[in-house]
Amino acid sequence: MNLNFTNIPILTTERLVLRGLSEQDTEPIHQLQSDPVVNAFVGRDNSSTLEKAKAYIVRINNLIQQKECLYWAISSKNDNKFIGSVCLWNFDPENEIVEIGYEMLSEFQGNGFMSEALKAVIEFTFNTMEAKIITAFPSSDNSTSVNLLKKLHFTFENKPYNNKHENIKNITTYVLRSR
Repeated sequence: MNLNFTNIPILTTERLVLRGLSEQDTEPIHQLQSDPVVNAFVGRDNSSTLEKAKAYIVRINNLIQQKECLYWAISSKNDNKFIGSVCLWNFDPENEIVEIGYEMLSEFQGNGFMSEALKAVIEFTFNTMEAKIITAFPSSDNSTSVNLLKKLHFTFENKPYNNKHENIKNITTYVLRSR
């Protein structure tokens, strides 16, 4: 598995640009991390502040430099404003497995943006990183996320893989294998 990255590669789709996080994303990161519905599905508390959002951006960018994750801000091609994020992390180079995670500001949900973004990240994961398996650990209560994974050909597996999540009710495992 190829983990030879130092910066976030910019990925583009028909409507989106997936780019690295910057300080301009502080307010929307705070907004996203303050959303009680999103937080319930990812096991996060609702204690976000602008200072915590700034610290989060610094922490994510440090993890990228340490090759522990890749994190894309999803933004519209029209205005480059943050609408959500996709991350790859929990790398298991020996078994060629990587975990994908994603979240989107509620006002942008239901427009197919996440499906479009995930397709680009999945292609990058298999073709550039040369991973063999992508895992995702949604709550079974999050039917939108589960349906999205199924639409993208992830399949349910009754196996935990390297699941490091806590505080997520009814967590499940979905897997996509390279073809």
